[in-house]
Amino acid sequence: MTTHLDTAVEAPSAAHQASPATYSRLVLPAMAANVFLLSLIQTIVVPALPLIGQQLHTSATTVGWVATATMLAASAVTPLFGRLGDVFGARRVILAALVLTLAGSLIASLGDSIGVLIAGRALQGASFGLFPLAISVIRHELPPAKIAHGMSIAASALGFGSGFALVATGVLTQNGGDYHRIFWLTLAASAAMLVLSALVLPRRAGLGGRVDYLGAVVLGAGLVALLLPVSQGHEWGWGSTPTISLFITAPVILLAFGFLQARTAQPLIKLSVLGHREVLATNLASLFVGFAMFSVFLGATYFVQSPEALTGYGFSASVLRTSVLYMLPGTLLSIPLGPIAGRYVVRHGARLVLLGAAVLGVASMASLALLHADTAEFIVALVAGNAAIAVAYAAMPALLFQHVAPQDTGVANSVNSIMRTVGGAIGSAVVITILAASATTFATPSGPVALPTEGAYVTAFVLGGIAFALAALLAAFGLRRDQH
Repeated sequence: MTTHLDTAVEAPSAAHQASPATYSRLVLPAMAANVFLLSLIQTIVVPALPLIGQQLHTSATTVGWVATATMLAASAVTPLFGRLGDVFGARRVILAALVLTLAGSLIASLGDSIGVLIAGRALQGASFGLFPLAISVIRHELPPAKIAHGMSIAASALGFGSGFALVATGVLTQNGGDYHRIFWLTLAASAAMLVLSALVLPRRAGLGGRVDYLGAVVLGAGLVALLLPVSQGHEWGWGSTPTISLFITAPVILLAFGFLQARTAQPLIKLSVLGHREVLATNLASLFVGFAMFSVFLGATYFVQSPEALTGYGFSASVLRTSVLYMLPGTLLSIPLGPIAGRYVVRHGARLVLLGAAVLGVASMASLALLHADTAEFIVALVAGNAAIAVAYAAMPALLFQHVAPQDTGVANSVNSIMRTVGGAIGSAVVITILAASATTFATPSGPVALPTEGAYVTAFVLGGIAFALAALLAAFGLRRDQH
């Protein structure tokens, strides 16, 4: 079945048809590298938050803003950057986003106070806009036969970047190493991406139109009102006045955004596009996979470091051993998975690829929940979980590509990126809340230590499996079969 959106895809403007004469083989690697950067920046501070708190003598509540600031900034700028790229051309917006990311990395790497660090992390939130911009570049610059494959390769860098970030943090901060090292890494990566993008990306005009800046402000406010209590609720208290107030405020603002878009001639986001069956199913799947990703990464990272002598579970792994032995195999596997997933998307359709990835994710989470006493079994399950995440995200841009017109590519992928961010925020909050709520105090020579119960980890892994299962149901029944 072909929709009006599909027809729009089949006949993009001649000015934006990539041709062999203008196609640069470096465009795809450059865009995949940019996606890797944003994923690296998103994840790299997560395992380092306790260390940052210790070295800056800051409470866990305050240091949590190091992660929250980036997420809130990202929710505000991602849809705006996507639309700016569609209207004015992706190259200049990508370079602007990289300059902001570079500035944020520099501030974070040099600052010695929590306030400066939070400010730097907020600027790093500009990197989240790189994903929809990269997908837009691929759509407009690659030959038609290579677009779906290229999108899959770039999107799979999300999983690789997150896994690499966990490994890098473990290596750079082992034995209480200076937390500034992780920001030196993001600084170097941001500088490299800026130079690469400036050299590789062609100077092309955008598709034209206007930018709904008022809509961007309202949407950003609504997303901040939603994500702030999700990320801070476990510290504020889920029943506290700020948490409840923001949860009530968020849907009101987002509803107002919907009314505003319906009455705007050139809206930031076309609600009719978001309501399209395949687009809606893909975005919901992105949310569920985002939730599952943090169930895998946070749950597994904390589990393997649990002192087995005290708790009766875990592997008493150091931060370095956690990174190299448990996280690195899955990260390395993510590298070839992008091209492989891309080929399957072209041959069999993105729907089946997403379905297969989600089913693999369910199996991996079931294994983590039931078979976590043996190191080898645990590593295999983690590798499978990493593969499921990388392949699932590789399929999503191709699904959107089939049902979104060229001028809406950036914004459509921005919404998908936001859904991933929301899912990850919810997953992180749920896992942390479950683990904290079950904490039991153990006596050690250095004093009492509060550690989660084994059942709390099982619950976290089961919830990750449920999230993957919901993504599988969306792929099986929410998407039509004629996707390739």
